[in-house]
Amino acid sequence: MSLRIRLNYDRLGIFTSVTCAVHCTLLPIFISSLPFWGIDLLENKGIEWSMIGLAFLFGTVSLYHGYKQHHHKLLPAFLFGAGFSFLLSNQVTGEQYIYLLIPVSALCIISAHSLNIFYCRKSRKCAVTLPGNKPSHRST
Repeated sequence: MSLRIRLNYDRLGIFTSVTCAVHCTLLPIFISSLPFWGIDLLENKGIEWSMIGLAFLFGTVSLYHGYKQHHHKLLPAFLFGAGFSFLLSNQVTGEQYIYLLIPVSALCIISAHSLNIFYCRKSRKCAVTLPGNKPSHRST
């Protein structure tokens, strides 16, 4: 018996983006109480860049797969690129505009993943499997 795990990179990307947005938005609110609790782990640049790296990895893999294998639409990639640009801008500006850049970034990235899921599901509904397991699309 083998355990087979199927990863959904769009859902991982959404989770990573939401986690990053919550981290970046709530951290400044609670920053004054963190030293009292002895927590400095959350203000760690390594963790921040790791989250950004994960968001980029999951986004790139899922959107590339969706584009190549299913829908061939560029809108999710453009939204992801815009969101990722806002995310990097936040880091480069020293988080001066965090309350503007992070929500816009998260909205763009989550929208990109959501559209990718929508387009992939939509293309599967039109797919017909022919003998030999070669999918083709029904003409309407």
